[in-house]
Amino acid sequence: MQDNQNKNQQQSNKSKNEAQKETQKETSQATIDTIISQRKNKADTMRENKINPYPARIKIDTKIAQVREKFESLQKEEMAKEQVSVAGRMMSRRDMGKASFIDIVDGTGRIQVYVRKDQVGDEDFKMFKEFSDLSDFVLITGVPFRTRTGELSLKADKFSIATKAFRPLPEKWHGLKDTETRYRQRYLDLIANPEVKEVFKKRSAIISSIRKKLEELGFIEVETPILQTLAGGANAKPFVTHHNALDMDLYMRIAPELFLKRLVVGGIERVFEIGRNFRNEGIDRNHNPEFTMMELYQAYADYNDMMDLTEVLIKNAAETIGAKDLNLNFRRARLFDLIKEYTGLELLQYVGTGKMYEYVKHLNLDVAPDAGDQKVLDAVLDEKVIPNLQQPTFVMDYPAIYSPLTKVKFDQPEIAERFELYINGMEICNAYSELNDPHLQKIRFQQQMEAKVKGDEEAQPYDADYINALEQGLPPTGGLGIGIDRLVMILTRSESIREVIFFPTMRPEL
Repeated sequence: MQDNQNKNQQQSNKSKNEAQKETQKETSQATIDTIISQRKNKADTMRENKINPYPARIKIDTKIAQVREKFESLQKEEMAKEQVSVAGRMMSRRDMGKASFIDIVDGTGRIQVYVRKDQVGDEDFKMFKEFSDLSDFVLITGVPFRTRTGELSLKADKFSIATKAFRPLPEKWHGLKDTETRYRQRYLDLIANPEVKEVFKKRSAIISSIRKKLEELGFIEVETPILQTLAGGANAKPFVTHHNALDMDLYMRIAPELFLKRLVVGGIERVFEIGRNFRNEGIDRNHNPEFTMMELYQAYADYNDMMDLTEVLIKNAAETIGAKDLNLNFRRARLFDLIKEYTGLELLQYVGTGKMYEYVKHLNLDVAPDAGDQKVLDAVLDEKVIPNLQQPTFVMDYPAIYSPLTKVKFDQPEIAERFELYINGMEICNAYSELNDPHLQKIRFQQQMEAKVKGDEEAQPYDADYINALEQGLPPTGGLGIGIDRLVMILTRSESIREVIFFPTMRPEL
């Protein structure tokens, strides 16, 4: 009886808490609605007074970071001898009668502004006091000086509103922590959390460093179709759409691989693309259905050259953003050697036999007893090997049967010249010596089609035109694909892929 009472009390408390949260949410929304209404009225009043709350253009001559750099040498209570004009979002204000201190932020930094009535004049001060609010964009013309407490500031000579904001700053100006809101409304996240902006600046620098290094090495950047008639180049389930004019289904690309290799056939010997891929898969800390890849192909190279190039690109990117504390000592190890190291099992002999599950079931893997050998092998890797790969590790030499676009070792045809790079237990890239034997590629495509008939939704389609291209002649070629989002995660020490994608895929709000 006592247990039932406790249970009922817990349920009652839970209901009360949920009701309180809902009430707080409604109250918060009511408060926001009131603020929006008040600010709209201010904008209307500004218009009535012949003041444009949304001017088309304003004139600035300096960014905040430039002010800080140029006037860093000012001493306490020293005033500069020149004016600057800056603009930014007003993030805080401290009113003191006929004077106020405000903080404004632009894309380069933050600075304090001293707004005083007898300095800016009655008209500008009235605009400041009566019409401006936090989150407004404002234009300041003033003189840099350093306060008696040592803070570099601007003494305003002119003040005007550059954009009237209706909504208040997030969470009462104390920063935004709710992850759902941060990802859904990234603009609020960027306003409230300056460190987030730094991550995305580093992302841009990483991509730029890769592009520049590849161009230095003679690679040409290209663009290949995102809408494709066949979803090839990787084992993944595609998104399907329909083209009305041609009355045909098209697929969002899962990889640009087969188009890029066509270009190598055509004589573009070093080619790369940085762009979006789309895979109809689950969402977790390492996966987003829409993601950015850098994919390249180099004639007269193999997977060993691709390992060398991968090291160059990643180390250069890390240096570019100053990520000097990462362990970037790359290890190279064969896949089945790693399995033996971490499980004690010899698995190569069981590939393609249908008996792998029986041999590994004592490992208590999260895989069904009737799963195929490839899924069982993937489970062994995912659960027993990969979590141990914290140091950058090139996992080399995969089973040829599971690598349909990869050249096999001439003296060991059951092994494909393929590697995947893992850092901190996460896959960063996939690469291989490209299969350029058209006869063998035909057989691999046919095997993939058989797998698709048996229910493998991720099996690759038969691409007849790609076979035609191989029959024209593809030189010995190395290929490499780097997941940009995951690389940014590693180099910025971000915990989730959602932290490095501006607008990650999310369920619609109810």
